[in-house]
Amino acid sequence: MKSLFDEMAEIERTGKPAAICVITETHGSTPLKTGAKMIVYLDGKISGTVGGGTLEKEVIKNALEVIHNGSPKNFTHNLVKDHQMCCGGIVKIYIEPAQKANKLYIFGAGHIGRQVAYYAEPLNFRISIFDERKEMLNSIQISDIDKYPFHHDEILSKLTFDEDTFIIICTHLHHYDREILAYCIKKHFHYLGMIGSKRKVEITKKIFLQNNVATEAELENVDMPMGLDIGGESPAEIAISILAKLIEVKNSSSNILKLYSTETLINEDTAKDKTNEEDGNSYGCGKWNR
Repeated sequence: MKSLFDEMAEIERTGKPAAICVITETHGSTPLKTGAKMIVYLDGKISGTVGGGTLEKEVIKNALEVIHNGSPKNFTHNLVKDHQMCCGGIVKIYIEPAQKANKLYIFGAGHIGRQVAYYAEPLNFRISIFDERKEMLNSIQISDIDKYPFHHDEILSKLTFDEDTFIIICTHLHHYDREILAYCIKKHFHYLGMIGSKRKVEITKKIFLQNNVATEAELENVDMPMGLDIGGESPAEIAISILAKLIEVKNSSSNILKLYSTETLINEDTAKDKTNEEDGNSYGCGKWNR
């Protein structure tokens, strides 16, 4: 038998419409006390209990209303007056619609990646961060994220991509960024962004088009350089600009990515490019790209 915690995790993962009902306050004699929980599904089925009887029937109706409206609400039930229950007390219940958490895939656990993970933690994202450098992942002190110490070639095919997937590409190597982008650009996603300077972005587009890696239309759906142009230069400021863009896209009524030019996100004049440019495949700025 699944626990309520397991059921909530499944709801979050699948997006199945439901509401969580929690007794927040009681007065007098009541069947259950503060903290009792119940999940109500769209078909009226329940898991857990808030006391049974006519109270529970009414709470189910309240929960279905909350699922329909999409907004949390507090309800007060007088067990004698409203439900003719002999307990005679008063129960206050908070009901909140369950929300499917958006998946946030962060490729790269360097300066930018870890800051993005830190700021994204309270924003209802299920965060996964990928980096073959175990020491970089181990240095991230965030409890509620999944850390994968694998090369991207080992993990990409095992991931799920859908309209609730947000992807941040900010590894320590430019060719890693492009390899990950080449794979993800063909998948379903809500947001896909890659870090870099204007120069790196232009070279990436040129390589992708010349080698038939992606079409112009597919490249237009990538936010690169990613983030809103707030003039930030430090890792924290750049991460905030990226999260601001993610929030804007997430809260937009349209799933179509509306790109903003962010040429000043990383200053090419102050960030030294130390990659080999001879083969035309490793261009761009790498100051905070690690």
